[in-house]
Amino acid sequence: MKTLLKTISCLGMLAVVTGCSQEQKKPDNLKDAYADYFTIGCAVNMPNLNSPEQVSLITANFNSITAENDMKPQSTQPVEGEWNWENADKIANFARENKIPLRGHCLVWHNQTADWMYHDEKGELVSKEVLFERMREHIHTIVNRYKDVIYAWDVVNEAITDNPDADVPYRQSTYYKIAGDEFIKKAFEYAHEADPAALLFYNDYNETNPVKRDRIYNMVKSMKAEGVPIHGIGMQGHYNISSPTEDEFREAIELYSQVVDNIHITELDVRINTGEQGGQLNVDQTDKELELTAEADSAQVAQYDMLFRVMRDHKNVVRNVTFWNVYDGDSWLDRRHGNRLRNYPLLFDDNLQPKSSYDKVISF
Repeated sequence: MKTLLKTISCLGMLAVVTGCSQEQKKPDNLKDAYADYFTIGCAVNMPNLNSPEQVSLITANFNSITAENDMKPQSTQPVEGEWNWENADKIANFARENKIPLRGHCLVWHNQTADWMYHDEKGELVSKEVLFERMREHIHTIVNRYKDVIYAWDVVNEAITDNPDADVPYRQSTYYKIAGDEFIKKAFEYAHEADPAALLFYNDYNETNPVKRDRIYNMVKSMKAEGVPIHGIGMQGHYNISSPTEDEFREAIELYSQVVDNIHITELDVRINTGEQGGQLNVDQTDKELELTAEADSAQVAQYDMLFRVMRDHKNVVRNVTFWNVYDGDSWLDRRHGNRLRNYPLLFDDNLQPKSSYDKVISF
């Protein structure tokens, strides 16, 4: 009888403990909600770091950050040998002080690279040997400066063409005109020399488009077969409420996972217009200002819900999801560009308050 009573008592205590665990409070921030899946990041800039309210939002929700523009080639070395570290250092120090790992963005990009990288004193294109020497110096200098806090770099950004009919899969950038696809290989080699511990990514937009998707996959597969140290693919994730479809998104992740072990969604936003997705933005320019209507809000919620559901399904390879900017009023799609319509692309509104999409993303 004593044994039976003891067993019943133990079962009762187990029921109480189980009931308590079921009633535990759900996470009230993004990074904790996704602790078992992937890190959650955002792109930051000086206005973010100068605002106590925005700093509080960042530190509460994100466990990875990226410098939005301040570590790009032209920002850090506008003139050969003349380095501008002010803003990049502030972001790196913010990451150090708050113990937030930093993604580096980016080392080689045809855009936001100063002309001195490509031309000699006469204005003519340099040889590929000179280009590689300049690339190596730039990459080694910046990677070594921040290797204590940067865990991953977008090494080469947007090197694949969007033209589906192009005979060559590569963008005809000045880098490519000088050195062909060898500039991509050298960039990864130099970054790996500078920091063998860093994860190195190829990063691009329209990365769910089947034609461009396959081109990215083929390039990475071929270069890895040659021994180029590409560790991951960065899917920028500049999407809208209708694109990509679930099949397109899922198929891209599954294809890329055949060739890399790390996929980062590097620049995520979901705008409410239905213009083409991509880094080189095309939006619906109409006379009527776009508004976040109930219908548009519902569509955005559904798209974010789909994206995060698919990413959770692939947590074995999706290691980080980074939003491009912190809140709607700060987004590159809304601010500093008077000719662009409102797009309301992020999870926090103009007043730093969570939107319906945030509630959906966090309460899966």
